[in-house]
Amino acid sequence: MTRKIVFRPHAETDLISLYRYIAAASDLERAGSYLARIEEACMALADFPERGTMRDDIAPGLRTIGFERRVTIAFRVLDHSVEIVTIAYAGRQFEDH
Repeated sequence: MTRKIVFRPHAETDLISLYRYIAAASDLERAGSYLARIEEACMALADFPERGTMRDDIAPGLRTIGFERRVTIAFRVLDHSVEIVTIAYAGRQFEDH
C-alpha cells in the first residue's frame, strides 16, 4: 500500500533552514540539489515505510533513517500516510521535536 507523505511544519522549517545554511556556505545549486535528494528519500517512504530504526524510546511509533551520513530523518508510519516529523542535519538533536 502506497502511503501519502506529509511533512510536519517543523520538518518543513528544517528543510528551509538547511537550504539557507548550504546556500550560504556553498551555492544555491548545491543547496537545491541536496534538498531534492533529501525530499526524494522522504518520498521513497511512501512505498517502503517500515524501514529505519524504531525509536520508541523517544516517542511511540517514531522511526529514523540516515541520509548520506549527515542527516537523520525522523518519521511516523500512520494508517494511510507517513508523517515526516523532523530532519536533523549534522548531528543536531531531534529528540525534543
